[in-house]
Amino acid sequence: MNSLAKIFVDGAAGTTGLEIRERLAPRSELSLIALADAERKDPVARKRALNAADMVILCLPDEAAREAVTLIDNPATRVIDASSAHRVAEGWAYGFAEVEADGYAKIAAAKRVSNPGCWPTGFLAIMRPLVRAGIVPADYPSSVSGVSGYSGGGKSMIAEFEDKSSADYTDTVSRIYGLNLSHKHLPEMQKHSGLSHPPVFQPSVGRFYRGMLVDVPLQLWALPGKPTARDVHAALVKAYPDRPLVKVASLEDAAAVKTLDAEILAGSNGLTLYVFGNDKSGQARVVAAFDNLGKGASGAAVQNLNIMLGLPETTGL
Repeated sequence: MNSLAKIFVDGAAGTTGLEIRERLAPRSELSLIALADAERKDPVARKRALNAADMVILCLPDEAAREAVTLIDNPATRVIDASSAHRVAEGWAYGFAEVEADGYAKIAAAKRVSNPGCWPTGFLAIMRPLVRAGIVPADYPSSVSGVSGYSGGGKSMIAEFEDKSSADYTDTVSRIYGLNLSHKHLPEMQKHSGLSHPPVFQPSVGRFYRGMLVDVPLQLWALPGKPTARDVHAALVKAYPDRPLVKVASLEDAAAVKTLDAEILAGSNGLTLYVFGNDKSGQARVVAAFDNLGKGASGAAVQNLNIMLGLPETTGL
């Protein structure tokens, strides 16, 4: 680029925003627009910064993210929204480049990109290629479980697990949530997977800061054509050719795994898929391992920024 790209991270005091700023700060090809603490909630100052930027990354609650978009009247300003406000909205490109053949091109050309959620990232990395390949029919009664580090809940959950002076402090080791079966990630999971129905979503959070596993079980014997674990693995390998940030472990490597640590990719920006199968029972579990703050949040936002600026996708990662 001939001049420095001006970047404004709106909501840079939050967990994801702080990580994004830390990743972008050393980069000489970018110029970061920063607001003083006193200006962060000043609508006039925010609007000025939003419209002065070439690229805006929104790290805000959903309603605040929607409001921020309305403040942008500069037609040249492009937006990446890290909230869940626009993940199924018309006119927004979905910011998981690897999951569709034209994903990179759509993100590169987009004015508005919605960053995926961490749980949908793992689920879609698994389910979308299997639905597209016809291995899993669109009306399959799917489910997804797993565990995430508590940083995924933002500042309030971090305080809950770390601040012993807080009234909400807990010493729990692990807990499940989303028990009303109406988690806000479900529309995103259903739409971008191509499924006719949302999966049964069974998330949990553990007493570790970052990292996650997303686990999709498959009753292979009940699927059309009774595919094997090897068929599932082949479809995933075909879906992610030479992708620097999405890898598929070999069946041999997966077979050697006896336990899988949720922190295995903590601190990284990549995602690795494992296919565990039992041909005798006709069952499989496909597991995505990644960092909920890396490929699940700030790392993905930086990857999308790079694609939109025409830079190598792993720049700064």
